[in-house]
Amino acid sequence: MFKFIQGIDHGLARIERGLVIGLTGAIAGIMMSQVVMRYFFSAPIFWAEEISVQMLVFATLFGLSLLVHHGMLVSIDFLPRALSGRRRHALLAVLGGVMLALLAFVAWLGWEWVARPDVRLELGATTQLPRWYNYTVLPLALTVMAWHQLAAIVREVRALRGAAQ
Repeated sequence: MFKFIQGIDHGLARIERGLVIGLTGAIAGIMMSQVVMRYFFSAPIFWAEEISVQMLVFATLFGLSLLVHHGMLVSIDFLPRALSGRRRHALLAVLGGVMLALLAFVAWLGWEWVARPDVRLELGATTQLPRWYNYTVLPLALTVMAWHQLAAIVREVRALRGAAQ
């Protein structure tokens, strides 16, 4: 079961990494095209800014999820570092549980919000595309972050069991 959870965790991280790299490249390509079209041909791409901002939000959210996967979020860790062995793993598992509960709750609120009929009717200003698909990225990224946090808790519990033996 441990290998299964960690395998899914690493697979999601690989997908997110590719997504963030692809989105960043697409933003750069769209904005370079926008500059060329606007200043050399006087024919700006009317949707470039809106789409680029949406892609930037996507890349940011999935980038945050990658930080959760790698355990690289900014944190105050003087207490876990002061502890050793079992106590450190136990504290990190408890703190991870609090973070997991928070991520799961906010993801649930996000899914509830995206499912509302008034949100489903909103359209983009320039593209006239439905905005719900943009909004869905927030609870999706939070759900993946929660998975990464669950995998981290499983690792801490396993390390706690190993330290007990």
